[in-house]
Amino acid sequence: MSNEKSATPATVAASTSGSQSSAPRITGSEAVIRTLEKLGVTDVFGLPGGAILPTYDPLLDSESINHILVRHEQGAGHAAEGYALVTGKVGVCIATSGPGATNLITALADANMDSVPMVAITGQVGSKVLGTDAFQEADIVGMTMPVTKHSFMATSPEDIPRIIAEAFHIAATGRPGPVLVDITKDAQQGLMTFEWPVDMQLRGYRPVVRGHNKQVKEAAKLLAAAEQPVLYVGGGTLRAHASEELAGLVRTTDAPVVTTLTARGAFPDSDPHHLGMPGMHGSVPAVTSMQKADLIVALGARFDDRVTGHVESFAPHAKVVHVDVDPAEISKIRVADVPIVGDLKAVIPELIDAVSELQRENGPADLSGWWAILNRIKDEYPLGYVPTEDGLGSPQHVIQRIGELTGPEAVYVSGVGQHQMWSAQFIGYERPHQWLNSAGLGTMGYCVPAAMGAKVGNPDRVVWAIDGDGCFQMTNQELATCVLNDIPIKVAVINNSSLGMVRQWQTLFYDGRYSNTHLDTGHDSRRIPDFVKLAEAYGCAAFRCTNDDEVDETIRKALEINDRPVLIDFTVSPDAMVWPMVPAGVSNDAIQIAKDTSPDWDGEE
Repeated sequence: MSNEKSATPATVAASTSGSQSSAPRITGSEAVIRTLEKLGVTDVFGLPGGAILPTYDPLLDSESINHILVRHEQGAGHAAEGYALVTGKVGVCIATSGPGATNLITALADANMDSVPMVAITGQVGSKVLGTDAFQEADIVGMTMPVTKHSFMATSPEDIPRIIAEAFHIAATGRPGPVLVDITKDAQQGLMTFEWPVDMQLRGYRPVVRGHNKQVKEAAKLLAAAEQPVLYVGGGTLRAHASEELAGLVRTTDAPVVTTLTARGAFPDSDPHHLGMPGMHGSVPAVTSMQKADLIVALGARFDDRVTGHVESFAPHAKVVHVDVDPAEISKIRVADVPIVGDLKAVIPELIDAVSELQRENGPADLSGWWAILNRIKDEYPLGYVPTEDGLGSPQHVIQRIGELTGPEAVYVSGVGQHQMWSAQFIGYERPHQWLNSAGLGTMGYCVPAAMGAKVGNPDRVVWAIDGDGCFQMTNQELATCVLNDIPIKVAVINNSSLGMVRQWQTLFYDGRYSNTHLDTGHDSRRIPDFVKLAEAYGCAAFRCTNDDEVDETIRKALEINDRPVLIDFTVSPDAMVWPMVPAGVSNDAIQIAKDTSPDWDGEE
């Protein structure tokens, strides 16, 4: 990425020191647009309103910024997330005050949980009426402080370039995350002297990049001595763009790898070192390897509850090396024997060097016994599924064939729930940034707008939005945005006519009492709405697929259409379930392969 086109940590830092004599007088709103241009922003997602209207006027004249008018501000936020994740740039969204700004909160919280670099710019009422309950006033800075890396308010036009530059720097450096910039209307309308570069004023904000040398050496000693190590790879590896470095560590140590829900694609599924995804719906080899490990090296992972299950019984015999750029994550859940604060792109090569030095002295560790155990588990417990007996489509088959017929060069985006887990399990991920989903917050409505943003960021790749019928109904209005802006995403609605994951829990833990989970969108209902008719009304191509025999042909039809969005309504069984499964709050040793197991695998040899 060139300095002209992308706002990376390096370009922000390089372009925000010193000053220059050229100083035209412009409005604060013009300064917003000019600052975005200087930072290399080329695409933004937004929806105008009264308090941000002054900024939308000069935006119309920008020759380098493409604005995409969304149908709901939440869609703008998720689109900025999808754009950021596939490009490595800071995603940008814009909204007005009051309800426009509050509609962004879900997307900001989502980006915060999954460490997505994003800047949200909102308009605010005039500074003189702040705190008076003026029309469409909301304390968005106060509301978003808990769910952003930082929230700014600009009340003076002179502060706007500096604050926006600081917002981009904070969003992109250290642990990435969302930053809000709220700008009062009088600050947008007032005159100021524009100077660039700006001098940032971020006293105390100094993210650690390099690991502590002593700690790195201690971690290398543990790796060299371990007989059953596991590399526990989290989404921080992708945020650090450290996939190549991870591959080097695997080659050096011969250790097995598990990749979390946010890290799918950080290490190729096809590599024999890869054991799959750990956690509640992880593979048996991945879950069991962590339970049996004598050393866990956590790389940009946070030991969240969906991975650990019952924390006290998680990996009971393992020492822990925890590497993370965010010091607050280290030892938050599981106490680290060796904590290392730093950027994985810098720390992993340091760790490789330290391990290699020990290997030159003592030879490489012999992990043949460990691999014999793991390979046997892989052979005995491959990922699979049993079709339901109702004759309806198998969602696992649908998703697997989407991945196989489209390939690893595509981008796959999911909503939240059963289809999310099946997409994580049954599509092969071979490269970074191939897979996007809302993991930490679990946001229904994420999929379609995030896929839209991903397609804007990667226009030459096929982008699949694999959504559930429940999730899809929360933000499907962004199909209009896709049609009008020539963003030809492909949408697969996995339509089981229910809130699938909630229904699965009702089946397993509530004696099949299906309270308020049927959505009337599928085969045995009135199809409200009819997704095919809805998509056609938006101007999309649309198909319906009702059985497994039609799946391949329908997917191929969708892949042939590239001039507009395509939607496929896949009618699938409501009885299909996500397996394996570790019930919430129990030990990972209690992993179940299918319903009514007690369990098939109990963690013992």
